[in-house]
Amino acid sequence: MKKAFLFPGQGSQFIGMGQELAGQFEVAKDVFMEVDEALGEKLSALMFRGDIKELTLTKNAQPAIMAVSIAILRVMSSNGLDFKTIDLLAGHSLGEYSALCASGVVSLRDTAIVLRKRGIAMQNAVSEGKGSMAAVLGLTSEMVNEFIITSKCDNHLIQVANDNDPSQVVISGEKKEVEKFSDFLKDKNAKRIISLPVSAPFHSPLMKPAALTMESELRKVNFSNPIVPIIQNVDLSILRSTEGLVDRLVKQICGTVRWRESLIKMADHFEIKNFFEIGPGKVLASTVKRTIPNANVLSVGLAPQIDQALEMISD
Repeated sequence: MKKAFLFPGQGSQFIGMGQELAGQFEVAKDVFMEVDEALGEKLSALMFRGDIKELTLTKNAQPAIMAVSIAILRVMSSNGLDFKTIDLLAGHSLGEYSALCASGVVSLRDTAIVLRKRGIAMQNAVSEGKGSMAAVLGLTSEMVNEFIITSKCDNHLIQVANDNDPSQVVISGEKKEVEKFSDFLKDKNAKRIISLPVSAPFHSPLMKPAALTMESELRKVNFSNPIVPIIQNVDLSILRSTEGLVDRLVKQICGTVRWRESLIKMADHFEIKNFFEIGPGKVLASTVKRTIPNANVLSVGLAPQIDQALEMISD
């Protein structure tokens, strides 16, 4: 059966992530050391035994989550994985950069540096307290988009940031608009609206300054064609060469993460049956189960899960 690797985004971080891998596998330890060297600081120390508030800062969380994902992948490769047997890759927001690194499009060093710059740019795009995000449970993306119009909210200041699965949508934008829209949705059968503890309104029009900054930075990066194709967040295109890559990565900063549609396209058009979440946490596995109920899903973050994944892949 066809297989896809999925790479998680921001929010999957926790203190201690990657520490067990570094202690058991030299190739994992080497990944964390290379990322530390690229950033000129001990990010691994923060990941293994630091403060969760510091790790959750966008500038730290993004390269840290990527590092864990790549460490897991390299452990799998050192234990017999033929990466070319994987049919498709996808990553949720920053996870798309993990996918690019995994597929050889960007070096580990450059990925860490780009994600540090991306995190800083996104954090600095909007002054503290001006933006916010909220998870909307029980309504589809289509419904939420229609309600943004009928609520008479300013669609230049608010939008769907993440279309995660059929029952979960995240909205993002100017704080007052998000609060006003959340009140509107309470009368539209939303099961629950949860304000998210984030420092900036990611994937909203307010991220335009970050997009401009990252366009300049991404133009400096040396990209190679992917070993395994990647489905991209912003338009569901399949990356098989570097053509148009920078433009789509820039658009992704302000654009909606079309995750639910990505999963459906992988299942329907590419006949993917087995999905492996490569990285910390189990967030993406849950979205797969809610979107593709008949799929086989495994979160791979610890040594026993690596063994289980390798066994499933070899069957």
